[in-house]
Parts: sequence; structure tokens; C-alpha cells
Amino acid sequence: MQVVEGSMVSSVSSRVGERGRIAAALALTLLMWASAFVVIRSAGKHFSPGPLALMRIVVGSGVLGAAMIARRERPPGPGALARAAWAGVLWFGVYMLALNAAERWVDAGTSSLLVNTGPLFVAVLAGWLLAEGFPRSLLVGCTVSLAGAGLIALSVSGRGSHELVGAALCVLAALAYALAVVIQKPALKVAGALPVTWLACSAGAVVLLGFAPQSAHELTTASAGAILEVIYLGVGPTATAFLLWAYVLSRMDAGRLGATTYVVPPLVVVISWMTLGQVPPLLAVPGGLLCLVGVGIARRH
Repeated sequence: MQVVEGSMVSSVSSRVGERGRIAAALALTLLMWASAFVVIRSAGKHFSPGPLALMRIVVGSGVLGAAMIARRERPPGPGALARAAWAGVLWFGVYMLALNAAERWVDAGTSSLLVNTGPLFVAVLAGWLLAEGFPRSLLVGCTVSLAGAGLIALSVSGRGSHELVGAALCVLAALAYALAVVIQKPALKVAGALPVTWLACSAGAVVLLGFAPQSAHELTTASAGAILEVIYLGVGPTATAFLLWAYVLSRMDAGRLGATTYVVPPLVVVISWMTLGQVPPLLAVPGGLLCLVGVGIARRH
């Protein structure tokens, strides 16, 4: 009896410890991603979108590669390899390039509000690609989020066409993020978080290699502070945060995990206000709230 009770206590303790690790990993991931919106806005004053994305990813890939060697990890098998590579092209290539370009015209808070419609796209893509269907709550959520995105677009419409382009690029980034999550999830069932994340990051770097000459040129004129910002983006929000995200994604449902990113926009607004003195346009706040409410409704099915 004592042996059985001891085994049960050990099992419960193990589950509690696992939940604690997942919660801590997720909290750190979301905080780093929130800071990334602000740092991108700052670094974007010194680096063009392409070079900023490439340099960030190269740093991240180098850190993850060193971890692969230290842990003697092997690359994933062919099936997981292809999925990880495609996820990397979308997330580390398309997403980061689009977001960097968007933040040249749209403030950090507004961009985070638009990008965090990503979980809604995850729900739609899951209904289509994974045959999960399109329940009423999903359709209602889409309508509410569309209205929110419209308010955000209206809030920047008076500032010129560049801001509208920036808003459109944020939505493109959100769609790339959603596709990457849907593609990445199956790969994590057969391969570890570190190999999948390293391969995805490396695939993104390969896609952006065309910006290498421009990156080298801009590095020669950049300040030490701007270079440190790029290093932080590579080590923190890229290597560390994406690795932790993969760890959590391998242990949680993709839809439920995607919903946790709702806390990123308020964090971005606070951080950008404190560090950059930026406040989103008036209509962007209720518009962003509508987007998040819509995503929440869509995820209730």
C-alpha cells in the first residue's frame, strides 16, 4: 500500500512539475515576443527589413546550432524535416520580413494587435486543412475580428497609404504565422523541439541569404546599440523564445496555445509606451480588442 501511495504522490508531483515548466516557458516566450515588436521598431531605424530579418535569424540559428552540438542532437527525419523547413520559410522568412517592413510605418502596439489575429487564421486553416469544420462560433469570430481589423485600418487611413500597407503586411505576417503553426505541429510529434526549431530557423536564413550583401553594408554604418538590438532579437525572441514555444506546442493543443498570444498586444503597448513613447491611434485600441474578442469567440467551438 505504501509503495502504491508513494508512486501516486510521485506521479502527481511529476505532473505538477511539468505544468510549472510549461507555464514558465510560455510566460517567458510571450514576454520575449512582446519585447521583439518594440526592439524591431527601434532597430528598424538603422537596418532595412531584409537585413534585419537575416541577421536576427543567423544569430538565432547559430545559437540553436551550438545547442544541437552540445546536446549531440540529430536532425529530424525526412517527413519532419520537410515540415520544419516549410514552417521556417513561413515563420522565419515571410513573417519576420513582413513584420519588419510593417513596423517602418505602423507603431509597435498597432502591429501587435493586427499580428495577433493569427490564432483566428489557425482556426480557419485547421477547419480547412485538418477537416475540423467551420462551426457557427468560428464564423461569428471571423466577422468580429474582421470588424476589428477594419477599425485599425480606419485608424491609420488618415496618415497616408504607407500606414495601410503596413497594416496589410501585419495581416500577411499573421497568416504566415498561422500556416507555420499548422505545419509545425505534426513535426513535433516525431522530432524534438530543438532539432525542429534549429532546422526551421536555418531554412529561414537560407531563404533570406539574398540580403547578405546589404546586411554587410548596413553593419558597417550601424551603431553599437543597434547591433546589440539585433543580437538580442536573435538570442532572445528567436532562438530562446521559438525553442520554448516548440517545447510547449509539443505538449499542448495548437488552438489552445495560439489563444495565449492574446496577452502579447497589451504587453507591447505598455513596453512601447515606456521605452519609445508610442501610443497606438485612438481607434486601434477598440479595433484590437474586437480582433481579440473575435479570436476568442472563434476558439470556443
